[in-house]
Amino acid sequence: MNCIEICAGAGGQALGLEMAGFKHIALIEYEKEYCEVLKTNRPSWNVICEDVHEFDGSLYHDIDLLAGGVPCPPFSVASKQLGKEDERDLFPEAIRLIDEMRPRAVMLENVKGFLDTKFDEYRNHITQSIEKLGYEVTIMLLNACDYGVPQLRPRVVIVGIRKDIKCK
Repeated sequence: MNCIEICAGAGGQALGLEMAGFKHIALIEYEKEYCEVLKTNRPSWNVICEDVHEFDGSLYHDIDLLAGGVPCPPFSVASKQLGKEDERDLFPEAIRLIDEMRPRAVMLENVKGFLDTKFDEYRNHITQSIEKLGYEVTIMLLNACDYGVPQLRPRVVIVGIRKDIKCK
């Protein structure tokens, strides 16, 4: 299976996807320091150091997975929780890329604050937008410690499976 990851950061999620058997077609990251970390740790990975707003997903039509940890500050209690009003909110770009790529599956993650009631309307907008593109969407709150990671790290995970994909 192959994947493209947006907002790849220093590669934590990418390493997990690699361990799960995914081959990275591309990792898109804006921060130059993170790009260097990715390139140093995995020279074989195709690291594209550019703004997600500029990334053309149509060149990667019909991949297996589009993954990404879109920026958390718009929804984090440690920040101002501006949600969609925060210029760092990249959910609209993720939805644009889902539309351009039509991946078989989507996995986006964010902070627990994304589930706050103040974001109900926006969260529904995001899930409905993905559903309108032809995906069955589920949102889950997972904690890294439940999966053998020695830290309390609750994360919201949005998973979308394209409706024409037959699950066994």
